[in-house]
Amino acid sequence: MTVTLNHTIVPAHDHHAAARFFADVMGLPVLPPAGAHGHFAPVRVNDQLTLDFMSVPAPEGHHLAFDVDPDTFDAILARLRDGGVPYGSEPDAPDNGRTDHPLCARGLFFRDDSGNLYEVMSPA
Repeated sequence: MTVTLNHTIVPAHDHHAAARFFADVMGLPVLPPAGAHGHFAPVRVNDQLTLDFMSVPAPEGHHLAFDVDPDTFDAILARLRDGGVPYGSEPDAPDNGRTDHPLCARGLFFRDDSGNLYEVMSPA
């Protein structure tokens, strides 16, 4: 049997706002609310995976990393710049404005208001 990650829960102060922020930066769709009481704001990442944002009283930030092609990287970088969202090349410096990632040709980190750290990596 093949094992495929179907979804993961991402903690947030405001699940709708966090889902919208992430989806807007990454160029992804936010799906209709899910869960018994609509307590998840899912974002479709690919055919197999959704990130299900959920409001919690004191969110503990997670680190989520994504491989993207060069064109997608350029589009994400443009949206970060256009939105005035700080980004950087190191997890300890997600606001240094650089994309010289230590593990790939180009990469960056950015945070949301709930402390989640997103990493985007491109091979070129």
